[in-house]
Amino acid sequence: MTKPLHLIVAGGGIGGLAAAFVLAGKGHTVTVLEQSAAFGEIGAGIQLGPNIFKMFDYLGLTEAVNQVAYFPPGLGMNDVRTGEQVIRVPLGETARAAYGYPYGLIYRADLHQVFLDACRAQPQVRLRTASKLASFEQDAHSVRVQLASGEVLQGDALIGADGLWSRVREAVVGDGKPRVSGHIAYRAVLKRQDVPAHLWNDEVLLWGGERTHLVHYPLRRGELFNLVAVFHSDKYDEGWNTFGDSAELNERFANAVPQVRELLSRIETWKMWVLCDREPVRNWSDRRVTLLGDAAHPMLQYLAQGAGQAIEDAVVLGQALRHTHDDVQQAFQQYQQERYLRTGRVQLTARFYGDIYHASGVQRELRNQMFQGGQESAGFAGLKWMYQGIDPDNLFH
Repeated sequence: MTKPLHLIVAGGGIGGLAAAFVLAGKGHTVTVLEQSAAFGEIGAGIQLGPNIFKMFDYLGLTEAVNQVAYFPPGLGMNDVRTGEQVIRVPLGETARAAYGYPYGLIYRADLHQVFLDACRAQPQVRLRTASKLASFEQDAHSVRVQLASGEVLQGDALIGADGLWSRVREAVVGDGKPRVSGHIAYRAVLKRQDVPAHLWNDEVLLWGGERTHLVHYPLRRGELFNLVAVFHSDKYDEGWNTFGDSAELNERFANAVPQVRELLSRIETWKMWVLCDREPVRNWSDRRVTLLGDAAHPMLQYLAQGAGQAIEDAVVLGQALRHTHDDVQQAFQQYQQERYLRTGRVQLTARFYGDIYHASGVQRELRNQMFQGGQESAGFAGLKWMYQGIDPDNLFH
């Protein structure tokens, strides 16, 4: 290292905190700007593939994650109308044997807390709340960030980890609003004691139907039960924390098997969000400014890789700075060059999996036949390129 950099990270979500933790670990000073009054995450469950556990291992966070994660024995898909099993993929030791790392489930707020605690333990990380980025400008040597309060901060570089509606992306890429998929998701989390024994399932189970699906799985060592119902609709609000319409939800699942309808009936209050992504781009950097996570490559949730790809971004960014001896502009170019094809592939594959889950007519019959006939025993292996992850120590050679 020539000299420690002062790096400003816009966004205090999982991606922003992962970046701060990684970069502080490389000896840099990092200021994280969170626009809300407190650091926190919207409560919902997320799935963590082996590629993400590989990153936890690299970052020394495996133990902290394992304390709050849940490791399901399998992952399956049933037809929501008939109840027939479409496919089941064993996880547990099968996943570990295939990829060297497990497949797990975690409450998003718990994962965020792991990174928040890790950042708080780093003296080089400064965590700021109520600090909304309003604008920024840069010259050959530095970046100046103006906050909504009028305060101005100066640093060596800016990392936009400010999510789907990123203000930093607006200035760097300028591609307008996100692409609205037409899918909305309703989510809820139940305590285990509120789930009848005959409805409890230790596995990740997705009930796929025509333009709808329900997925459920345990969280937090089996203390909670996460449910996400997705369907196509033109009724939505742009945001992540809006109360949903139970009547529309029940209407969309009116033809579902009894256990699905009964599960949905156990929920008194649903939160909803509209699912959006963007077209993949190969350039998300401008000199001393770059993007990370959803700001760079927002994706639909059908591969459960949004948080994981943001964490991979953070690791690659740290390695790029090390490889370029902290030449910010060169590092940002190497970082995006290393990432854009992989993240773009996840973005596009996630769209395709949404079609598979929501298939109807001949497409549905073909899907069921292929999976049930074992022709797609690759249901898990078909994503080998994704789950094998990246090798941080062998980048940029």
